[in-house]
Amino acid sequence: MLKEISIRNFAIIDDLTVNFSEGLTVLTGETGAGKSIIIDAVHLLAGGRASQEFIRHGAKRAELTGLFQINNEHHPIHKKLLDTGIEIEEDTVILRRDINEKGKSVCRVNGKLVPLSILREIGSTLIDIHGQHENQELMDEKRHINMLDYFAANQLAPVKEAYNETFDLYRELKKEISTLNIDEQRTAQRIDLYQFQINELEEAKLKVGEEDALLDERKRLLNFHKIFERANVAYESISGELKGLDWVGDAMSALDDIVALDEQFKDASEAVNSSFYALQDSAHLIKSILDDLEFDPERLNDVENRLALYQTMKRKYGSTVEEILTYYEKIQEELKQLLNRDESIQRYEQELIQLENKLEELSNELTIIRKQCAVKLSEAIMTQLRDLHMEKAKFIVNIEPLKSFDVNGKDYVAFYISTNVGEPPKSLPKIASGGELSRIMLGLKTIFSSSVGITSIIFDEVDTGVSGRVAQAIAEKIAAISIQSQVLCISHLPQVAAMADHHYFIKKKVEDNRTYTTVKDIDMDERIVEVSRMMSGAEITDLTLQHAKELIDLAYLRKSEMKI
Repeated sequence: MLKEISIRNFAIIDDLTVNFSEGLTVLTGETGAGKSIIIDAVHLLAGGRASQEFIRHGAKRAELTGLFQINNEHHPIHKKLLDTGIEIEEDTVILRRDINEKGKSVCRVNGKLVPLSILREIGSTLIDIHGQHENQELMDEKRHINMLDYFAANQLAPVKEAYNETFDLYRELKKEISTLNIDEQRTAQRIDLYQFQINELEEAKLKVGEEDALLDERKRLLNFHKIFERANVAYESISGELKGLDWVGDAMSALDDIVALDEQFKDASEAVNSSFYALQDSAHLIKSILDDLEFDPERLNDVENRLALYQTMKRKYGSTVEEILTYYEKIQEELKQLLNRDESIQRYEQELIQLENKLEELSNELTIIRKQCAVKLSEAIMTQLRDLHMEKAKFIVNIEPLKSFDVNGKDYVAFYISTNVGEPPKSLPKIASGGELSRIMLGLKTIFSSSVGITSIIFDEVDTGVSGRVAQAIAEKIAAISIQSQVLCISHLPQVAAMADHHYFIKKKVEDNRTYTTVKDIDMDERIVEVSRMMSGAEITDLTLQHAKELIDLAYLRKSEMKI
C-alpha cells in the first residue's frame, strides 16, 4: 500500500508530505483546494505524462516521492523489480520523479535511475487510478478484451504467453516471406548490387589493424630525413671517436681499479658497467636500423593509396573495419537467400503452416477459457450492478470469432448491456449513459480488486452527478473494495466521506500573495463538521451535525457487517 507521498513545488503545492494507512482514506475540501492535484502527483509517480506546467511558479523543478509497503511476497512487483535489477529491502518500494523546467523527467526506483517506461510498468502494479475520464475505456470496444483478460489472468496466463511467443515468430516469418516475395526486377537489382559489393570488398582485402599500421608507416616515411639525421646524431654521440661510450669505458676501468682498493665504490662500479653495455647494445641497434633505412617514394605512394581505399570503404560500408566486415557477412547471407529464394520461400511456408496450426490450437484454448470466464464476469458484474441499483440491467460479455490471428488470438470481445426490461442487449458504448458507465466501471473495480490485488486503488470524483440511494450504494461499494485493497478517494458525497477509515481535509490559503495547499488528518468531531458541510453546503446547524453523526454511525455499522 501507499504509505507516504512527498510533494514539492507541484502546481499550488509548495512542500507537502501525507501519510496514508490501510482501508479507505477520503480526501475532501472545497473546489480548487488541491485535492485532485494530490492524485495528479500520484499519477505521475506511476508513470503518467509530465509537463512543465506542473511546476510551481518560480521553482526550477517539481519533486515527487512515494513510499510503498509490500506485504505480499507473491505480489507481481517482486518479479518486475527482479527483471529490472532493482533490489527491494524491508518490503519497501520508493518511487521518485523529478520534473524540470522543460518538462523532462528523472525517474528512480529504490534509488536506481530508470527510464519512464520502467517506472510506468512498476507503477501499474502498485497503483490503479480511476477517474471520470477512465470510463472512456468502456466506450472503446477494442479495449473490452483487455478487461476480460485482466479478469481471467490466472487461467489465461500460461496459454497467452505461449500464444504470444508463437505469434511473434509467426509475424517475423510472414515478414521474411514478404521480403523474399518481391518482384523479379527488384530481386535482380539486389542480386547485382550485392555481387558488386561483395566483389569490391573481397578485392579490398581489408584487415583489422592494418589501417593503424599503415598510418604509422606513413608517418615514418613522411619524416624519413628527420629520423635518419637524428638517429645518426644519436649513434655518433654514443659510438663516435672520443664520444659517450669511450668516456663511460674510461669510467668503468677506473672504478674497476678502485673497487679492489675500496669496497664502497662497488655499487657505483656495477652501475657504470651496466650502463656501458646497455649503451653498447643501443649503439649496435641504432646502427642496424640506420643501415636498413632507405627512402622509398613508391612505397609512400602505395601506403597513401591503401589508406585512401580504407576511407572509401568506410564511407560506403561502415565507420570501422569491424562494421565493414560484419556488413560483408550480412550481404553474403542475403545474396545466398536471394539466389535460393524459391527454396527459402518453400521452406518458410512449410514452417508458417506449422506455426498457424499451433496458433489455431492455442487460440482455441484462449477462446474456451475466455468464454468460461465471460460467463463468470457477466454474472459478477450483474451482481455488482444490482448492489448499485441497476437491478434490471442485463450484462453480457459477447465473444465473436475473427477471420485472422491478432495479438490476442482470434476473439473479438464486446460488452453488451440492456438497462430496460424487454429490450435486447446492445453494444455498451452505444446505449449506456455516463452514470451507468460509472457504476459499471465501479463494479469492475470491485471484482478486479478481489481477484488481482492491486496495492492501492484511487477514485478521483467517480461519484459526481449521483445522489440518494445510488450515492449510498456507491459509498458502500467503495468501502467494500477497501477491505481487499487500500483505497484513496476524492469525493463530494457525504455518504462516501462517512465510510472513511481516515479522513483528510484539503484547503488552500494565501500568504504573501502566494497560494498554498494544506492537508489535515481530521478527528471525529471535525469529521462530523465536514460531513455536515458536505450535506448542507456552507450553513451548518445542530440538525445537520446530528444527521452527519448518524450517517457516520450507520456507515461504521455497515462496514462492520462487510468485514464479518
